[in-house]
Amino acid sequence: MTVDSRLEERGHILRELGFATRRAGDELHGAAEITPEMHVPGTEHLRTSVLVTWADTLAGLLASLVMGPRVPVTLELDIHLHGPAPAAGRVAAVGRTVKVGRSVFVAELDFSVDGEPIAVAGASFMVAPDPGVTLPDRLSVEMPAGTDRLRIPLAERAQCVRTGPGVAVLPRTPEGLNASDTVNGGLLALVAEEAVLSLAPGATLGFLGLRYLLGARVGPVTATARKHGELARVQVRDTGNDDRITTLATARTFGG
Repeated sequence: MTVDSRLEERGHILRELGFATRRAGDELHGAAEITPEMHVPGTEHLRTSVLVTWADTLAGLLASLVMGPRVPVTLELDIHLHGPAPAAGRVAAVGRTVKVGRSVFVAELDFSVDGEPIAVAGASFMVAPDPGVTLPDRLSVEMPAGTDRLRIPLAERAQCVRTGPGVAVLPRTPEGLNASDTVNGGLLALVAEEAVLSLAPGATLGFLGLRYLLGARVGPVTATARKHGELARVQVRDTGNDDRITTLATARTFGG
C-alpha cells in the first residue's frame, strides 16, 4: 500500500519475485522472469496479483521522486489484461507520471512479455497522513533483482489460505510489511485474488481494481468475495483491528 523500502531487504516475500527497476529518462522501467511459483493454482498463467504488486512498486517509486521524504500511500490501483497472462517469459513494465498535484499523484503503466503487450494499469497515491513516517535517506528508485527467488508457490510463501468458498485469510508477518509497517498492498491483492478464485476453479483474473482505505496493522487479513457471472466484489478486513475494512476490490475473471 506504500512505496516499499523494505523490498531492498533480504527475506521480504515480494523481493523474491525478482523484479528489478531502472530509470529511463522520465520513465521508470521494471523487469522480471515469470516462474511457475507465480502461477495461479491449477493453471499455467501468471497471477494478476503479481502484476499488481509490480505496478504498485513501480508507480510508488515514481511517486517517491516527487513526494519524498514523505511516504506515498496507494489510494487506488487497477489493472486490465488483454487476455490470460502467459506461463513464462520476461515481463517488461514501463511506468510514467500522469499527474503531480498538491495532494494526489497519478501514474500509468504498460506490461509486456517478450515484446507482446499483456496489460495496462493505473495508480494514484497520496502522502501518508503521519508526518513521522518518512522514506529512508538512501532510498533508490533503481532496484536490482537480487538473488533470492520463490521456491514454493506465492500463496504458500505468504501463508495465504482459502478457508471456504469466497473466503481467504492472510497473516500479518514481518516478511510482508511495507514502510508503514502495514501489510503490503500487493499481498492484499493476493488475498483478494485468492478469495475470488476460490469461487472460480481454473480461472484467472482479467481485471483487478483495488481501493485502499486503511492500513492492515494487526491481522490476520480476511478477504470475502461475492461473484455473479464473471464479476466479483471483495471486502478485505483487518480481523484483529475490529474487523475494519482495509480494501475494496472488484475483479473480473477469464474462464472458470
